[in-house]
Amino acid sequence: MTKKVAVILSGCGVYDGAEIHESVLTLLRLDQRGVTTQCFAPDIPQLHVINHLTGNPSAETRNVLVESARIARGAVQDVREARAEDFDAVIVPGGFGSAKNLSNLASEGAACQVQPDVLNLLQSFAAAGKPVGLICITPALAAKIYGEGVISTIGNDPDTAAAIIQMGGVHQDCHVEDIVEDAERRLVSTPAYMLAGSISEAAAGINKLVDRIVELTHEHDDAA
Repeated sequence: MTKKVAVILSGCGVYDGAEIHESVLTLLRLDQRGVTTQCFAPDIPQLHVINHLTGNPSAETRNVLVESARIARGAVQDVREARAEDFDAVIVPGGFGSAKNLSNLASEGAACQVQPDVLNLLQSFAAAGKPVGLICITPALAAKIYGEGVISTIGNDPDTAAAIIQMGGVHQDCHVEDIVEDAERRLVSTPAYMLAGSISEAAAGINKLVDRIVELTHEHDDAA
């Protein structure tokens, strides 16, 4: 049975949007596993635009949905159109867009809020018991989605781990090539570029996360 996974993007570019390597690696591995994908992003302005050559802020403005279309080759929809019942799982790559556009984690830390449309969708997956994959910095939002006690990893960054704990989550240190799974909640996370020094290192953990998400979507196939 072909599975269908939603992928939520947060723009295009590590410093102000979705991390491009992480996003492409996720989509590639899902395709290699025979999974159908649909990308989504919120139709909102980016927090700001960063010149990725210099690292400096730019005066221009950009839209998260429009920028996400760069990664998705145009095949992206407004996250408000997504319905959990239409998919078997959801994965959210990282990049600062997760902390700046999908939430305000970058500015508010543990007091952050998740963008309402994104939160509604992720909570609907959680309520349905469907697998969720969070990559890089995105697992820092797990407690906002699932509530207290949720287990996730961002690798071993002490400040981000402390924020996760302050939000009511449980942080588990993890090597770059590994994943952490909260079996009760069917949540899988991996550090990717929170730790990765190369695209190969990022791919090792992302491939493992995608493979586990796909396995979880097949768990109840025999019963069905």
